Amino acid sequence: MIVGLGVLELHLPQARDLKSKRRVLRSLIDRLHARYRVSAAETAWHELSQRAEVGVAIVARDVAEAERMLDEVLRLAEAEDEATILAWSPQVIEERE
Repeated sequence: MIVGLGVLELHLPQARDLKSKRRVLRSLIDRLHARYRVSAAETAWHELSQRAEVGVAIVARDVAEAERMLDEVLRLAEAEDEATILAWSPQVIEERE
């Protein structure tokens, strides 16, 4: 089994309160799930209005597919107008029996 993990650290300069932050994050997470069928959630900085961390998990058939899907996740996040990516930490884990 191949598992792809990614952590996006985001800056949301236009978010003035938690409600506007949640709107941007919910939109991003919903698009990630709908388009790529990945698991994604806000994983840190819950109470800061302009900073967010989103964790992403993918199960894939092989390493190449996991890497491709993680690249797609990054591209979709880069296209988000209301968020700037501060850091992206992708990782592929290969489980062998």
